[in-house]
Amino acid sequence: MAIDYAAIARNGLWDNNVVFGQLLALCPLLAVTGTATNGLGMGLASTAVMVGAGLAVSLLRKVITPQIRIPAFVLLIACLVTVVDLALNAWLHDLHKGLGLFIPLIVTNCAILGRAEAFASRYEPLAATADGLMMGIGFTVALVALGGVREILGSGTLFADAAVLLGPSFGFLDRTVIPDYQGFLLMILPPGGFIALGFLLALKALADRRSRPEEATSAAPDKVFTAAGVLTRQTPESGETP
Repeated sequence: MAIDYAAIARNGLWDNNVVFGQLLALCPLLAVTGTATNGLGMGLASTAVMVGAGLAVSLLRKVITPQIRIPAFVLLIACLVTVVDLALNAWLHDLHKGLGLFIPLIVTNCAILGRAEAFASRYEPLAATADGLMMGIGFTVALVALGGVREILGSGTLFADAAVLLGPSFGFLDRTVIPDYQGFLLMILPPGGFIALGFLLALKALADRRSRPEEATSAAPDKVFTAAGVLTRQTPESGETP
């Protein structure tokens, strides 16, 4: 079966984006995106784990039995996260201190385990690696976008201390967007993360509606999945008033 790599890229970057499409990984998203620099660091670490997990699960998909697949996937992801954690502590110690506990918590990222189960365990290694890379890049873009919005509105800077946290080669990213800015504390605090995320989700929904107007005007779905269960839309009988 031919693999549509363009569809994989679009799925990971936009249509099924980890944050804007699936609303997963919100805990690290809101916790570490006080600055775009932290968002970029967390995104790159998560991408490395996603790529490695996709490749490892795909290579072992015929060896791991269905009965133990979930524990096996979690173990593989945990091994990769440990490697990333140690590497960050060794070479990017300041970033490691800034991200703190959220690096080990990459293990619990539902997006990584979900892609391992839904995609990597069913496709060849190259396709699984591409899926992990695109999902990781999409997640990184979401982290940087939210972190950038919060940092600009909260501090008037963008990628502050990039040279310190990410290394001297990233120093060119450090910018003062609003000189002599007094700051807006709310945007740096957790409530500001929720507010900024809400606006970004609304912008994506608006972009989707404008790019695909036929879907926006289609009929409402018959079933809606909620935390309380599945709600079924009742269709009025002929002659009844809806």
